[in-house]
Amino acid sequence: MSDITVTALSFAEIREEHLPEVLDIYNYYVLNTTVSFHTEPLSLTEMRQAMLNGDPRFKSFAILRGGDMQGYVLITRHKNKQAYDTSGEISVYLKPDCTGRGVGESALHFIEKKAAELEFHVLVATVCSENERSRQLFLRNGYEQSAYFKEIGSKFGRRLDIASYQKIIGNTSYIT
Repeated sequence: MSDITVTALSFAEIREEHLPEVLDIYNYYVLNTTVSFHTEPLSLTEMRQAMLNGDPRFKSFAILRGGDMQGYVLITRHKNKQAYDTSGEISVYLKPDCTGRGVGESALHFIEKKAAELEFHVLVATVCSENERSRQLFLRNGYEQSAYFKEIGSKFGRRLDIASYQKIIGNTSYIT
């Protein structure tokens, strides 16, 4: 691991003042990678709607080091049906120069703890199969590949596959 240590990181719920930097991070991935399946950059209004959704269970957090944003992590609704309410979808987006330094793993541990506090039972992460770094992050941290969809997306003139990973984090006796 390089000069960034996990103890130097902090997490803050995303607020309006974080949005321009969050938008820049996300739109970098939209324009340059297959990490996001958006093909057009998002607007500040679209990012605001995604990050500041008003639902107390589905939250977004800035990843900070000494007050400087390293990226962000979020938990969103997995499916919009009540039976899925104990499942959440997680995503981690880092500034390109903050990858490979343990920041993503710290963010993953943070969001898992937050999800457990919010009484989620299962976390799901969906990544493009080309994104080997993210795939390995989830596998190293106890996620199991639970689905693989071939040629489900198209970007940069290529057909793309996605893989879904899941981890059971909650009490297995709780059923509604």
